[in-house]
Amino acid sequence: QVQLVESGGGLVQPGGSLRLSCAASGIIFSLNVMGWYRQAPGKQRELVATITSDGNTNYADSVKGRFSISRDNDKNTVNLQMNSLKPEDTAVYYCNAAHSIIAGHESWGKGTLVTVSS
Repeated sequence: QVQLVESGGGLVQPGGSLRLSCAASGIIFSLNVMGWYRQAPGKQRELVATITSDGNTNYADSVKGRFSISRDNDKNTVNLQMNSLKPEDTAVYYCNAAHSIIAGHESWGKGTLVTVSS
């Protein structure tokens, strides 16, 4: 059974930092592109960042230079370091695992809420 469990969300002031973590089980971690997505109230879910098993990263323009994604293939974890947070970063953040060979084969976590507010 695939499980993606996010942690690290919370309330932070504008300009602050948070680190999200996702622990994966039930998948062959090295065969998955890992990613973070977010969904703000009233908006569609959107890509934040992805990372391949060999470390290639991709970021949404809105977070480039502020967020950093990383993964540990030994611990089956993926992290999202978020700096210089803005109110518009407020959203539920979801961990995603997308199989790099089998198209359309992906899993989602339940999400963790990040609120950026003074």
